[in-house]
Amino acid sequence: MPRRLVTDHDFVYRRSVDFDAYAQTAVTLANLPADDPIDPAVVFGPDTRAAQEAGERDLATVRRAGRRLRRVFELGASGRDSDAVDELNALLVAYPVQPHISGHDGKSWHVHVTGRGSTASAEHIAGAVWGLSVWLCEHGSDRFGVCADEHCGNVYLDTSSNNCRRFCSERCATRSHVAAHRARKRAAAV
Repeated sequence: MPRRLVTDHDFVYRRSVDFDAYAQTAVTLANLPADDPIDPAVVFGPDTRAAQEAGERDLATVRRAGRRLRRVFELGASGRDSDAVDELNALLVAYPVQPHISGHDGKSWHVHVTGRGSTASAEHIAGAVWGLSVWLCEHGSDRFGVCADEHCGNVYLDTSSNNCRRFCSERCATRSHVAAHRARKRAAAV
């Protein structure tokens, strides 16, 4: 995929919007438990107004969006780039974004990407979908991963320099490698 020339304007804009954080929000939503209760502090962040105000309806909306985001990761990880883009485009329609300028916590002015919906969940999902869309356009869907540990299955964004990541965390990588080592030792002993 050819890289486009990055201008000074792009650099300033990229610095003022933390797209990677929004993309990581998509990872968090895609990794929500399928059936277990959802902790609003995990979804919206601890000590946030959204976490305090989120009701069951918000959490159900987040869970549904998380399943759709998981599908995007699975499509990208399996090489189905066009299908991942189609699903992301559908999510962008379902959760349109509304950027706004904000200044808080002693930080300079910066842009937040939120949804046009009135609910905390719609705003949070819109930011996640937008961030993941920007990630896909900049890095490609081949950087979307599903953990290779058979006991995990979490999704992740591959930030490695050579696109070789196979596990969502060091913990999963270690667990998988130890299990493979033990299996080889058992097979050799037979």
